[in-house]
Amino acid sequence: MIFERSLVRELVNTASAIFIALLTIVLTIALVRVLGQAAAGQVDNGAVLALIMFAALNNLPVLLQLSVFVTILLTMTRSYRDSEMVVWQSSGLGLQRWLRPILQFVVPVSIAVALTSLFVAPWANQQASEFKARFEQRTEVARVAPGQFRESADGSKVFFVEGFDPSTQSVQNVLVNTIRDGKVSVIVSKTGIVERQPNGDDFLIMNNGRRYEGTPGKPDYKVMEFEKYGVRIESKNPDFSNDDSAKIRSTMSLVEDPQPRAKGELVWRIGLPLSVMALAVLAIPLSFLNARSGRSANLIVALLVYFVYNNAMNVVQSWTSRGRLPFALSWWIVHALVVGLGLGLLAWRNRVPQTLRARMRAARAARPTAA
Repeated sequence: MIFERSLVRELVNTASAIFIALLTIVLTIALVRVLGQAAAGQVDNGAVLALIMFAALNNLPVLLQLSVFVTILLTMTRSYRDSEMVVWQSSGLGLQRWLRPILQFVVPVSIAVALTSLFVAPWANQQASEFKARFEQRTEVARVAPGQFRESADGSKVFFVEGFDPSTQSVQNVLVNTIRDGKVSVIVSKTGIVERQPNGDDFLIMNNGRRYEGTPGKPDYKVMEFEKYGVRIESKNPDFSNDDSAKIRSTMSLVEDPQPRAKGELVWRIGLPLSVMALAVLAIPLSFLNARSGRSANLIVALLVYFVYNNAMNVVQSWTSRGRLPFALSWWIVHALVVGLGLGLLAWRNRVPQTLRARMRAARAARPTAA
C-alpha cells in the first residue's frame, strides 16, 4: 500500500535524525569524560579515541531502542496534530492497521539491537577494560602525565616528570618524593630512564641529580649529589584471565554459566531487543494527542512510561543477579506485561471512535425530520 510505504519512509527519516542527535550527545559526554580521565592520568592519552568509540558501541543498543520509541511517538503525534488520524478513523480504519508498517520498520532495528547487545557491546566493553588494565599495569613512571604529580599505588612515593618518551622509556626533569620511617627524601634530576633488571624489577635510573633527605621540622637535612641513582618502581604484567566482570564476558559464556550474576547480565542483553518490539506496540496508543491538553502532554506521559519500563528492566536484572527471580521467568515477564498493556490501550483507543460514531448516528436518527 502507498500508505505503508510512505509511513515506513517517514519513520526511517525521523529515526535517522533522532539517532544522529542522540549519538552526538553520547559522543560528547564520552569525549568529556575520557579527556578528563586522560588529563588526570587515569587513561592513556593515545587510547582516548578508541575508548570513545567503545563507549559509543556500548550505548548503541539503548540509543536504537530510544530512537525507535521517540520516532513512532513523533510520527503518530504529527498525524493526530495534522488531523490525518481523524480522516483515517472516520473512514472506518482502526489503529491496528498501523501495526504492520510499524513492525516492518521495527523488526530490522530489533535484529540490529540484538546483534549489538549480544555480541558487539560485550566486545567493546572487553576492549575498553583491557585498554584501562594495560595502562594501570604499566610502571608508575609510565602512568605519570607530564606536568602532573602522581602518587604511587602504596602511597609512599610521589612522581613528577616534565616530559616522558614511551618509545625510549626516558624522562626529563624528574622529581621523586619518598616518605619512609618519618623521613622525607626528595630526588631531582635532569634526565632519567626506566630499566628492567634481570629479576624483573623496574628501576628509574636518574642521572646527574641531587637528593635531599631529612625529617620535617628538623634542620638535619642532607644534600647529596649523584651521577646515577636508582629508584625501584612498581610494575605488573597484564593479566586478564581473572577478570570476571559480567559486562565484558561473551554471551555464550554467560549462557553456559549457571551463576545468578551471569544470568542477570543475560537478562539485560536479551531484554534490549525485546524492549524495542514492546515499546513499538506501546507507542501507538500513547501517541494519541488531545488538542485541548496541549501538544506535548502525550510525549511527557510516554517518556515517563519509558523510564518506568527501563527501571523495571533494571530491577528484574538485579533480582535475577541476586537469585531472587528465576531466569526462566525474568527474561520475558516485563516485556510481556508491556506488550499486554500496549495491546490493551490499542484496543481501548479503537473502541472510543467507534462508540462516538455510534452515538452520532443515534443522535442523527433521533432528530425529527422536517415536514
